[in-house]
Amino acid sequence: MASPAVYKMFPGFFKSKVMLCLFVAILGCLATAETARAADVSGRKLKELHDISYKHGAALTDYEKERCKLDLYLPADATNCATLVWFHGGALSGGRKDDPFTVKISRSLAQGRVAVVSVNYRLSPTAKYPAYIEDAAAAFAWVRKNIATYGGDTTKVFVGGHSAGGYLTALVGLDARYLKVHGLSPDAIAGLIPVSGQMMTHYTIRAERGLPKSVVIADDGAPVYHAAKETPPWLVVFADKDMATRAEENVYFISVLKAVGNQRVKHLQIDGRDHGSVAGKIADAEDPARLAILAFIEEVSRGSAAKLSR
Repeated sequence: MASPAVYKMFPGFFKSKVMLCLFVAILGCLATAETARAADVSGRKLKELHDISYKHGAALTDYEKERCKLDLYLPADATNCATLVWFHGGALSGGRKDDPFTVKISRSLAQGRVAVVSVNYRLSPTAKYPAYIEDAAAAFAWVRKNIATYGGDTTKVFVGGHSAGGYLTALVGLDARYLKVHGLSPDAIAGLIPVSGQMMTHYTIRAERGLPKSVVIADDGAPVYHAAKETPPWLVVFADKDMATRAEENVYFISVLKAVGNQRVKHLQIDGRDHGSVAGKIADAEDPARLAILAFIEEVSRGSAAKLSR
């Protein structure tokens, strides 16, 4: 509905219900997909573009066409900036890029002068393993190919996500099969930032196979299975009060990476947080996870990744 100021500016226009409806319709058209808009968040303007398809072709299913889209959150005045491809959580069976939780994270990190790409991917049970991993790789490949058009540096494309998104982050960064389809390899990723990701075979994948959550396995669907000496640098974030076994899985994952000689691993345990708040608080300006993510991206972007091991 028009504001009182608009009514005063055009007093006769709104006497007609038809013209009022037309005015509202015109306003709606201004918010179409893939249209840039400025969002003033904490005093710094961002440019946003929504619902960009990252997969194309006649072979796509209707579900792929619906789900395989991404949103861009761009610092309005930034050029050649680093980019973070962010995968939402939701147990591989729920969640979306435009839920308030994820939007706040995306805008907050973009306030730190990092372009953020928030990604939807196919979900279980409509899609089954490895469809969601394939989508994550396809989204990264799209960003790597196109982000320069939006002011990003193609050599500074990071991947991160919370929970299921952390799981996707780790697998795309470790299992080279998924990026190989797009003519890329994991070393095209500047850095990996899983937040409370599952490092064993995800429990939703186990459910797809008819296994209970209590049966923990680590096959080729587990990030830890692919642990290697040579990888992009890591910032592994988790909570001290994370969901059952999640903190322990992350500690074990870090230990395995280091055991195989990986010198590019940094981790951060956030005390006093649980599985939801460890990511939910990232939107807060002084949140330790947010500050660590931005510092990691800045440090790696400066080419000092080798100094990150501890």
